[in-house]
Amino acid sequence: MIERLLPPREACRRLGISFITLKRWIYSGKIRAVRTPTGRWMIPEGEVERIVDGKEGAKEVRAAVYTRVSSSDQKSDLGRQIQSLM
Repeated sequence: MIERLLPPREACRRLGISFITLKRWIYSGKIRAVRTPTGRWMIPEGEVERIVDGKEGAKEVRAAVYTRVSSSDQKSDLGRQIQSLM
C-alpha cells in the first residue's frame, strides 16, 4: 500500500511548526521527506504521525520557580505562592 504524502503546508499545520522549522528538520534528518520530480518536498503521513504521537522521544519540560515575600510576617503567603506555581 502506498503511503499518503502530505504537502508541507499540511505537515506544518499538523505538527504546529513553521515551514522554516520543517525545512531544518528535513535537512537535519529529523523527519523523512520525499522530493518530487518538480523539486517539491512531500512529507509521508506516517512521519508526521510518528512525531505527533511522541514516538520521536518526548523531551522533559523543566521550569524554575521563584517565590519571595518582603518580610517574615508574610511567610504564610510564601506557601500559597509555591502551591499556586506548582
